[in-house]
Amino acid sequence: MKTILHQAKTRGFANHGWLKSYHTFSFADYYDPARVNFGTLRVINEDRVVGGEGFGTHPHRDMEIISIPLSGALEHKDSMGNGSVIKRGEIQVMSAGTGVTHSEMNASDEELVHFLQIWIFSKEKGVSPRYQQKKISEFVQPNEFQQILSPNPDDQGVWIHQDAWFSWGEFAKETTTSYTIKRKGNGAYFFIISGKVEVEGQQLGPSDGFGVWEVDNISVRAMEGAVVLVMDVPMQLPNYLY
Repeated sequence: MKTILHQAKTRGFANHGWLKSYHTFSFADYYDPARVNFGTLRVINEDRVVGGEGFGTHPHRDMEIISIPLSGALEHKDSMGNGSVIKRGEIQVMSAGTGVTHSEMNASDEELVHFLQIWIFSKEKGVSPRYQQKKISEFVQPNEFQQILSPNPDDQGVWIHQDAWFSWGEFAKETTTSYTIKRKGNGAYFFIISGKVEVEGQQLGPSDGFGVWEVDNISVRAMEGAVVLVMDVPMQLPNYLY
């Protein structure tokens, strides 16, 4: 088993006034050669955007972009004609593929929006762009990991063009469980939304990240009430990047 710890306090940080953004991995002006990615997981940004502001229209390609609001509401518009608002309890995915432009704005003029934006390299270059949004709060069960993203369009939750699975867990204090890697060659990256947990003996708090790979099952214990996101991703980058 191999592990890597990224404590919240060690992340990159950018303060643009309207935006405060923490970067788990190298992003924009923050660069650390030891923190470029975790397998195909390229970006975890924890963003807070003030009311009436946001990211204007900008392009992406060959990336699976996942947004998960933690509080407030996020308004999305893209060049495929999609327009929607997402809130906590929902997940949004945009497969950029051959190329797409989009904007992400705070849907409120007054309330802060706090969300995670996650980028994963697409499995293949040049897939058809697509958009999907689902309410995950309807099927998340207490004290167990619940799958919210997968490579399979027929699964509950959203799907992406990559052999990756996301699971969401909401745990009471002293709950013990385990997480099983979904695919040989994948690793699991744990991001703590709130509370405190212990993963394979490593104590973690809010916004800490912990990657585990070359193992099948991973032990998890909630030291207090906690919410945890697990990102199960291929550790090998796609061939088109070489």
